[in-house]
Amino acid sequence: MTRRATLRTTHDDPGIVAGALEPDNTESMHSRLEGDELVTTIERDSTGGLHATVDDYVVNVTVAETVIEATRTHIDTNHE
Repeated sequence: MTRRATLRTTHDDPGIVAGALEPDNTESMHSRLEGDELVTTIERDSTGGLHATVDDYVVNVTVAETVIEATRTHIDTNHE
C-alpha cells in the first residue's frame, strides 16, 4: 500500500522556494504552484519512509525561506 501526504505552504514567492527545493526532490515527490502556495505531494511505500521524507522536506522549506529572507534583507540593507 502507498502512503501519501500533501503539504501546502504559503510563500511571498513560491516559485523561488520551489526552485530552491528542486535539487533535493526525489521521484516520490511532485510539486506544483497554486497562487501563493507551493503544493507538494509525497508518496512512499512505508509510513516510516513517508515520515522521513516529510520531515526532510519541512526542514528544506524552512532553510529555503531563511536563506531567501536573509538575501532580501541583505539586498534591502545594501541598496538604501
